[in-house]
Amino acid sequence: MGRRSQEERDAITVETGYALVSACFVAAAGFLGVVSPALVLDLPVAVERVLGMIGGAVAALAFTARLVHVLWRFPNRSGARELPSEPSPRPGRPGPGP
Repeated sequence: MGRRSQEERDAITVETGYALVSACFVAAAGFLGVVSPALVLDLPVAVERVLGMIGGAVAALAFTARLVHVLWRFPNRSGARELPSEPSPRPGRPGPGP
């Protein structure tokens, strides 16, 4: 396994930061989506606690799912997909021409 260039390390850092920030937003949205009835309505304390626990579980699940989704799609070094340098000579048909 070779050493990574500075450009590759920077790309990994940016992608990790994006994954964390976007996962936090998704988790917060999930939590607020579940807990918002307790904030708006006058519910019993037991119901508010249950909504809080469910909201926390939804937030944790959403955070983990978003983090894994973003980082899984990030191309690794060995499997990096490169875009073709030239357009296909046969539009709508991938692969080399005749």
